[in-house]
Amino acid sequence: MDGEQLDEKLAEYRDMLISANAVMNLTAITAPGDIDALHFRDSLALLPILDELAACGGQSSIIDIGSGAGFPGLPLALARPALAATLLDARERRVEFLQSVVSALGISNVTCIHARAEEYAAAKRESFDFAAARAVADLRELCELSLPLVRLGGYFLAMKGSAAQEELDAAQNAIETLGGKAHALYRYTIPGTEVTHSVAIIEKIRETPAEYPRRYKKIQTKPL
Repeated sequence: MDGEQLDEKLAEYRDMLISANAVMNLTAITAPGDIDALHFRDSLALLPILDELAACGGQSSIIDIGSGAGFPGLPLALARPALAATLLDARERRVEFLQSVVSALGISNVTCIHARAEEYAAAKRESFDFAAARAVADLRELCELSLPLVRLGGYFLAMKGSAAQEELDAAQNAIETLGGKAHALYRYTIPGTEVTHSVAIIEKIRETPAEYPRRYKKIQTKPL
């Protein structure tokens, strides 16, 4: 998809998000320019990583854990039609919103799933080239929810803010236990802003032990 087409699709997506947000809690960011910068351009910051890590630039799959209003998975799928994206969220109304956007924009490379990540792993264990999360949860929790879904040789991309290095250091035991290996943080400034974020790049180098992921309550109360 060329840049002009992508901008048109994102503008339609933005309008649907603003309209739906009036009746349901999808985002605290509501100004059109802020949505473009802090949601769309932030999500698209993963593109250089995906393009570098995807084998020969061919077909790849990604699962967006706790997709919410569709970030980062939906903008990525719009920008890369060869990317098969699964948007996973535990809240049914959010998944219904995502499906409405996918239908309205005529997107064929996106699947919207209503399920909890720790339960979905039972059906789709080690099935995806990439997992991504732009959630506020602790990285130790996100690793246990995400790494079981990533195939060997794939990657979990955790989008984080200013405390990314501290979280990554604290998550080393979880990463190793779950079969991962942490790479250097990828830091970026969102174009047109002074906002700097980071991506923790975690490679899947061993199979995740069968006992993970645990039930979410245990993940929260006793993180690895």
